[in-house]
Amino acid sequence: MVVVRKKNVLLCRFLNEPNNSLLTLQKLFCYKNYIIRVLPLFILLVSQAGMTVFAQQSSLITHYMFTNMATNPAFAGGSGGINITGLVRQQWMGWKDSDGTKSAPQTFLLTVDSPIRKLHGGIGGSLSQDQIGPFKNVVLKLGYAYKMEAWSGDLSFGLNGSLLNISYDASKFNPIEENDPVLGQAEKKSDMSVDMGLGVYYKVADQYYVGISAENILQTKGKKTNYQLRRTYYINGGYQWTIPSRPAFELLPSAQIMFDGAVFQLNASALLKYNNKFYGGLGYRFQDAVSVLAGLYIKGLQVGLAYDISTSGMTHYNSGGLEIMLNYCFKIDTDKFRKTYRNTRFL
Repeated sequence: MVVVRKKNVLLCRFLNEPNNSLLTLQKLFCYKNYIIRVLPLFILLVSQAGMTVFAQQSSLITHYMFTNMATNPAFAGGSGGINITGLVRQQWMGWKDSDGTKSAPQTFLLTVDSPIRKLHGGIGGSLSQDQIGPFKNVVLKLGYAYKMEAWSGDLSFGLNGSLLNISYDASKFNPIEENDPVLGQAEKKSDMSVDMGLGVYYKVADQYYVGISAENILQTKGKKTNYQLRRTYYINGGYQWTIPSRPAFELLPSAQIMFDGAVFQLNASALLKYNNKFYGGLGYRFQDAVSVLAGLYIKGLQVGLAYDISTSGMTHYNSGGLEIMLNYCFKIDTDKFRKTYRNTRFL
């Protein structure tokens, strides 16, 4: 198997003998129809080729500052209520293969978390699906975070377990030779993997937050598809600054660093929020895209929209990326049960 990977791109070749990767890579150039479908992508990514069998990892999300639950289990319960976030992302809009089939990466994400007072922390989880061409990853995460007061804020430690389903549909390949031993396998394969993640999260209300986390710690390897998860590290941070001369305006800079031992990814953005009603701003993804973000709040419901303008070699093959996010937090009144008072005059 050969993996050609950069950022959110993965081209996989499944072999019975993984050690024959170089031979298979040479053979790939003989299949003209297949090359026509992937040549622009292949030229862009070939410098990242490797012999190790690794699965596609975490998605590129422009609204990363609102989806911390997906990458850091220590965030669970940090919103002070039952927090639900849904996100849909279409990367590289307009990208099609030679058959006219849309094969650009798509991402669906749902996160839920809530504080649990009796557990001295919170619980949460996420469900995500990534699809690029014939490859699909579905990940379910469930976790717990222990919270404590520290300095002037809240410090939490999180742990989660993840269940990953990796699948691909070989029938979508279009080889020249019908009996090709690699591309001619018109079948579907899938694998289930179990792994875990850890995280630390510190937040000072209405000021700043910082988080450090790692996922796929065990780097589990699939039995049927020979996929192996790659351990990935995250550093997230954000700051909330109220403009002194204009108290209705808040500046919200944030950044995310992701590293999996081979690929480094940096996201940075700055949002300007007005009177807790709407916001707008710009973002940048290192060597990939410049983003325009906008959103508004409607009675507690947050609606966010992001458009990515590609700055990489893929610029000529797509019309950008679009991301839509919805968030709602059902606030929990932790004091609503504290209505009984004792006084010696009434005993």
